[in-house]
Amino acid sequence: MKAKQFGKGYYKTFRAGIEREWVTTNGVGGYAGSSIIGAHTRKHHGLLIASLHAPTERYLVLSKMNETIKANGKEYKLAATQRKGGIYEEGQKFLQRFIYDELPQFVYEIGGTFVTKTISFEYGKNTIAVGYEIMNGMHETEMDFVPLFNFRDHNNGSKTDDLVFDTKLEGKILCLRPKNAEKKVNIRFYASEGVYTEREEIYDTDMELQTEIDTGMSSEDNNFTPYEIKIVCKPYETKKLSFICTIEEDFCKDAFATIEANRKRIRNLVDKAGWKDDFADALVQAADQFIVDRQSTGFKTILAGLPWFTDWGRDTMIALQGLTLSTKRFEDARGILKTFARYVQHGLVPNMFPDEGLDPLYNTVDASLWYFYSVYKYLEYTKTEKDYAFIEKEIYPTLKVIVKSYKEGTDFSIYMDEDGLIHAGGGLDQVTWMDVRVGEWVVTPRHGKPVEINALWYNALKVMEELAGKFEKTKEPAKEYGELAEKVKESFNKRFWNAEEGCLYDVVDEEVMKDKNSSEKDNKVPSVQDNAQIRPNQIWAVSLPFTMLSGEKEKQVVDTVMTHLYASYGLRSLSFEDEAYKGIYFGELHDRDAAYHQGTVWAFPLGGFISAYVKVYGKTKEGMAHARKLIAPLEDHLMDGCIGSIAEIFDGDEPHISRGCYAQAWSVGEVLRAYTEDILGNEK
Repeated sequence: MKAKQFGKGYYKTFRAGIEREWVTTNGVGGYAGSSIIGAHTRKHHGLLIASLHAPTERYLVLSKMNETIKANGKEYKLAATQRKGGIYEEGQKFLQRFIYDELPQFVYEIGGTFVTKTISFEYGKNTIAVGYEIMNGMHETEMDFVPLFNFRDHNNGSKTDDLVFDTKLEGKILCLRPKNAEKKVNIRFYASEGVYTEREEIYDTDMELQTEIDTGMSSEDNNFTPYEIKIVCKPYETKKLSFICTIEEDFCKDAFATIEANRKRIRNLVDKAGWKDDFADALVQAADQFIVDRQSTGFKTILAGLPWFTDWGRDTMIALQGLTLSTKRFEDARGILKTFARYVQHGLVPNMFPDEGLDPLYNTVDASLWYFYSVYKYLEYTKTEKDYAFIEKEIYPTLKVIVKSYKEGTDFSIYMDEDGLIHAGGGLDQVTWMDVRVGEWVVTPRHGKPVEINALWYNALKVMEELAGKFEKTKEPAKEYGELAEKVKESFNKRFWNAEEGCLYDVVDEEVMKDKNSSEKDNKVPSVQDNAQIRPNQIWAVSLPFTMLSGEKEKQVVDTVMTHLYASYGLRSLSFEDEAYKGIYFGELHDRDAAYHQGTVWAFPLGGFISAYVKVYGKTKEGMAHARKLIAPLEDHLMDGCIGSIAEIFDGDEPHISRGCYAQAWSVGEVLRAYTEDILGNEK
């Protein structure tokens, strides 16, 4: 797998250096991340963000390691930090290269002394290993290492008053116990060699986080620094130093053994997927960052995005194909499908997944319908009788419950109307993926019959027709599913085709609120209309396995989406010609929420668009070359934003700066699925 390398040209200034980030994960919800120069810009940056209850309750434990080199009468600080008052500590000036292959690596050089720092989790544990390889120059050198400790929720900052610890030094291990912690947590910090020296300044204060400033959030953080570790290197001496921070009882004390084990694990995942393509291999590695253990179920689940999302039903069912099937992680796929089936309630797959002691949230109409797609694709990839038996026994009964619930009506005004189409939502509900609500302002309500919901409904019925034909003892159930699917197809073509625009309505029979009269703004009455806004939701009416439009209409949809919505890294959530379009996602939360689905580019619908494009333009040499052009910018993006991954969203306006979660499961999953299925799969 080709390493991604960044030299000094990428961080000629401090501000340039903090534009790119990295992340690495431990498979249980914990993660580490920062900028490529090591300067933190978010509350979610740190070397050990541990998950106390996989994959939730994430706490910053070890923020950074600040290193200083003293040689030939001079002192060189390698740490890069932004402080309050416009002060910058610019250790990146000594950073020769940042390398991201399987793991993040920093290479520093001062006067012929080279220091290489590599960071890795002990996979499956809340244990971070930092390995230093030192090749000393001609002078005796002293290196001082200062670990910055913390214990706070990863969404919050710390004040010095919050940082109260009992500390105890036991040989090479420094033990810390947070006094203010609700749970009993023991932090252990291990140094393979060196002398622990107590510091006069036990706090590192006034760290300023630029991303938090940009988004209007509190931007200050402080850390606890009770000790520094001093190590002396003789002229031309080489050393390997291991620093380990953990909240586990048992941990590996050799950072380099941990690093090599994790590298091997990641290489094995890439080899197992078998694509032998630089872009696909990079996405296979990125996919691994989202697949984690869930303690409350005993199975794998999928984190929706890094650094702050947990596991959501909708995101999981969209991302699953790329993250687990394109990577041949079929056992993980089975566990995920089985887990979500257990929590279906009133025919609804949970949107926010439950944790111990907490009830799940079910405010989604599409998660259950994407579930059918995931089941269908799972069988398409696995194809064995054993897998059909698993679906028949563990999943098929749940699928029948979902269809029955949607036909008869369930929560959140979800029901099948007389025309066979699915209605969803009302009032303050947010039940499609365009789900922002600010107080009582539902930004994109889409209450009525949304286009992608009914495309998914038809697809679900066709999947059930196939499965019933295989699993049921009589032909009648399959016939009923098929007949209902035909009714949905007829109604869909009659209701959703917008001949004027040459595409599909976004919502038909949409319930909107109109003022009863201009003098009484709060006195409103509902009205019903068809929503002709051009949005990406229609692309799934072309890309799903079972679709309802003629070939000519499918091509018109693809062309309209290409003209109005395609934007290098994904699809705009609203046409740039719409008067409600907002092209920049930036600023405080209210401003960002107002733009979230009103023009902001989303990467995950690009997967459906690539599938639809290849479908309607065929698998000719020219068509495949064009499809590659459409997806190529994502290869460049792997060198931008969060290195090696794909962001949640981008500005609708050029140059489409990445925003939101710096690494998103369905962005990676859908791009990987489309690239491997529709491009690599058709070029073989």
